[in-house]
Amino acid sequence: MTRAQASAATTTTALQLLLTAERLFAAHGLAGVSLRQIAVEAGSANNSAVAYHFGSKEGLVQAIFGYRLDQLLKRRELLRARVAPGDLRARLEAHLLPVFEIAESREGAYLSFLEQLQRDASSQPLLANPEAERSQAEFLADVQPLLAGVEPWLRQLRIQQVQLLSLHTAAERERALAAGQTGQLPFGLFVSTSLDAWVGYLTAPASNETQRFAGDAPNALTTRRTGRRR
Repeated sequence: MTRAQASAATTTTALQLLLTAERLFAAHGLAGVSLRQIAVEAGSANNSAVAYHFGSKEGLVQAIFGYRLDQLLKRRELLRARVAPGDLRARLEAHLLPVFEIAESREGAYLSFLEQLQRDASSQPLLANPEAERSQAEFLADVQPLLAGVEPWLRQLRIQQVQLLSLHTAAERERALAAGQTGQLPFGLFVSTSLDAWVGYLTAPASNETQRFAGDAPNALTTRRTGRRR
């Protein structure tokens, strides 16, 4: 996101456009939403409002990331600073709690928006962000040594799966809260049970069956097992 886009996202009109776009993209994907539709849904009388503030659909997507990621990454850094060495559960919490908190805020639909981008192969380049990638690299570097009882190829696979499961679980909660659905777990219990599940999943020994399937897997998995693929 350019400096101009970052500045634009702080104005009332631009923020309304940004949040409306996030909600529409979350529901329909990038290809299913036009800039004109975003302006109309946001209540703007100017059909070119999005182009004026953000330049293009890609610029708007980058503005959404700029609006959301800065706060999320700062929160992760603060939580990470409090983690005791060797505490796997606390390290998971430092990385994932900010994601769960976004779902709880009931402002926008950021997690559902991310789900849509991940489903669309053509949107993958838009997910690239140096700061987010740095946070991810730190997370992997911190967590993998804490899984000494798990084979290296399986550590990486499980960590990736936990992150995807966390996103989908939080996005589902985000949608349920936005729709006013009753019967949701209290936030503290939701976070705690999720972390318990992820710790158990990450540290569980691989069964003989898993080892057998892994031995029969294609070259991609074999490469991951031998450590040549990072």
